[in-house]
Amino acid sequence: MKSLAILGATGSIGRNTLKIAAKFPEHFSVKAMAAKHNIALLAEQIQIFKPEAVAVYDIPSADKLKQLVPPRSRVEILWGEEGYRALATWPGVHMVVGAMVGAAGLVPTLAAIEAGKDVALANKETLVMAGAIVTAAVARKGVRLLPVDSEHSAIFQCLQGQRADEVDRIMLTASGGPFLRTSADQFQRLRPEQALCHPNWQMGAKITIDSATLMNKGLEVIEARWLFDLSPDRIEVLVHPQSIVHSMVAFQDGSIIAQLGIPDMQGAIAYALSYPRRMPLRQPLPDLAGLGALTFEPPDLNRFTCLRLAFEACRQGGTLPVVLNAANEVAVAAFLAGRLGFTGIAAVVAAAMAEHTVVPKPDLDLVLSTDAWARQTAQRKVEALVSNGSQHQSKVAP
Repeated sequence: MKSLAILGATGSIGRNTLKIAAKFPEHFSVKAMAAKHNIALLAEQIQIFKPEAVAVYDIPSADKLKQLVPPRSRVEILWGEEGYRALATWPGVHMVVGAMVGAAGLVPTLAAIEAGKDVALANKETLVMAGAIVTAAVARKGVRLLPVDSEHSAIFQCLQGQRADEVDRIMLTASGGPFLRTSADQFQRLRPEQALCHPNWQMGAKITIDSATLMNKGLEVIEARWLFDLSPDRIEVLVHPQSIVHSMVAFQDGSIIAQLGIPDMQGAIAYALSYPRRMPLRQPLPDLAGLGALTFEPPDLNRFTCLRLAFEACRQGGTLPVVLNAANEVAVAAFLAGRLGFTGIAAVVAAAMAEHTVVPKPDLDLVLSTDAWARQTAQRKVEALVSNGSQHQSKVAP
């Protein structure tokens, strides 16, 4: 029996993780769960899974949860960063599922690693911000860091039984999002409700917008650089609209191994939870005959500027990926709020990156202070666009 702590229990990854735990109660128990503001759903999850402890964002959220959860449940309710850290290090937990959204997942994930917990990582921002710090901690503590993103899970599966020194490159596939065939001159008129209509995947709002800009794929490039210890020139992105080939590994003899499956996160989550076993999920196989063809094409870096910026941040390294991630979070929030145009997302990120002086080997304190600086800088860029009445323009002055 493997005991789990799920950080981000009410999000898409968290909900799917709980589905797997419910499907295989003889294999998994849920000892701890964390959420942010979706208190009603968390209360329902507590009734079903009966964890020992939960954590929420702040005291008002904790007070609201206490009103929804009957005293007989005897669950300990925590809040804030300390609450999240407590859950990540909870006694008796074997594996922490890192499914929080954005930079908030970094500190709890590191706490879990330092406490000797295996981590199933869906929060790619953890490695984007602090890949060197996290991977060093994993090696020092002797724990497992298992990927949950479908693309990185695919690479991980393709590498099983293979020699790392025989890998030529990895190929991360991208659906292309809802605007794959949209011309660049239409980008500035795109609205949040259009960007939230992903053709293949059901995801949260932030990651869905990142998929539309291809920033999500850029963050995955940086994540892959640390998960698989590869330089950026050995990481390739291919647009694959069918989302059946989740990613591929090319070897030095010219062969390629690919992992295929339907576009559903449960397969990748279950593989991380049960590794090295495979759980009998009984998911349907891809209808290859019905699909007829699987197509691949290079991404257009002129239209999808965010992916180009992410490759640049990956190549330079240091604190630049921290700035990329933080500025993107601010810009996406402004876009979802209707304050910033779609092309403004990349513009704000580029401006923040241009204003930053890169530090090659930051410690955790510098990572966190750089994150704060980048958010303030990005917010200033957003406000400049709004005050100029030019939310949709594609360039922001540094």
